[in-house]
Amino acid sequence: MEVIPAIDLKGGQCVRLWQGRFDRATVYHADPVAVAREFEAAGAPRLHLVDLDGAQSGRQENQEAVRAVLHALRIPVQLGGGLRRTETAEAWLAAGVDRVVMGTLAVARPAGFADFLQRVGGERVVLAVDARKERVVVRGWQTAAELTPATLAARFKAAGLRRVLYTAVARDGTLRGPDLEGLAALAQDTGLRVIASGGVASADDVRALAALQRLGVEAVVVGRAFYERRLRPEEVWGGVG
Repeated sequence: MEVIPAIDLKGGQCVRLWQGRFDRATVYHADPVAVAREFEAAGAPRLHLVDLDGAQSGRQENQEAVRAVLHALRIPVQLGGGLRRTETAEAWLAAGVDRVVMGTLAVARPAGFADFLQRVGGERVVLAVDARKERVVVRGWQTAAELTPATLAARFKAAGLRRVLYTAVARDGTLRGPDLEGLAALAQDTGLRVIASGGVASADDVRALAALQRLGVEAVVVGRAFYERRLRPEEVWGGVG
């Protein structure tokens, strides 16, 4: 089970939201580069980087911080948040991002997203499937779409989609445990590789997710649990799963 640390950027700082609410942000560090280097030194296999301001506005609001993190690390970085134009996503891939994580474009312009996916390949693009009450939400989790996670993901298999990032919004930043049922259903219904996000609080949660690897749940993104030392790097990088 690949455990991927998350750095969420808001105003250039490293923060975490509670249930996706921008008015419930906790600042954990003023220097995201320092945090990223700590994760890399501890053994992280890759980094999950999110421009929260960009997710809310649809524009790239933390470009300077993103570029600084990219230049500081040797491990691969996957980037999400506000990537609503294929030109923007391609520019970040050219700048050194390993994977782009996109959701709103896939809902708003499915044909454009499918074309982009075919052009750059399924290993470079992750479909963000953010769900609240079993329905997909987009535009920084502010707008609900009349789609289930499996329905959205299935649309793009023929275009080469290989991987989705499933976030249970109601659990994000809460430390209430991952949505094991939703993750298992998405993996089984689509046959795609699934990255879990939301709710992880301990090594036991990581072990529970590792039990879903046989279904296709291959990785988990962890934020708050690392920052509050509820989950320690030595427990997962060379330990759990």
